[in-house]
Amino acid sequence: MIGKRSKKPVMEEKILDVDATMQGTMIFKDPVNLKINGRFDGNLTTRGNLTIGQSAEVNADIIGENIMISGRVTGDIIAEKSLKISPPAKVVGNIETPSLTVEEGAVLHGDCRMIFDEAEVSSIESGAKKNSLTAEEVARYLEVDASLVLEWANSGKLQGRKENNAWRFERSTVDEWIKNEKLR
Repeated sequence: MIGKRSKKPVMEEKILDVDATMQGTMIFKDPVNLKINGRFDGNLTTRGNLTIGQSAEVNADIIGENIMISGRVTGDIIAEKSLKISPPAKVVGNIETPSLTVEEGAVLHGDCRMIFDEAEVSSIESGAKKNSLTAEEVARYLEVDASLVLEWANSGKLQGRKENNAWRFERSTVDEWIKNEKLR
């Protein structure tokens, strides 16, 4: 009997090239090559390669593996493997990554923390979840009624994000808001 060659299944490369205005929370659990060329507001968690194109404007907290930025990004970034910022990029936010490249002509305004192992990445991700508060938790934290917190959020006085029609707030944002005497 002649032996058959077994064909290994070829993994199809998943490519998403987005040139639109989007808002919300996007989570990619499988590796994907995602390129954003338009506007995105919200939260983004991805596996694989994420490219923010030169014409893109992103207002989001981002968690990804390999991230390349050439556009405008406002938000905190956790790059589990690498982060490359190329001109004419403008990044405003804190970053955490084991490998960072900022090319001449690109702008980074924020704090940088170098991650050195996967256990630390997991710790950061779980810590980020603990620092995310519901409206009720913010109300208890500020010792006010939850309806007042929702009023502040809906009017834009207190920055937060909506997840499944419920407001979420970062503890650091609430603390900064209090520090700047916005609570009256």
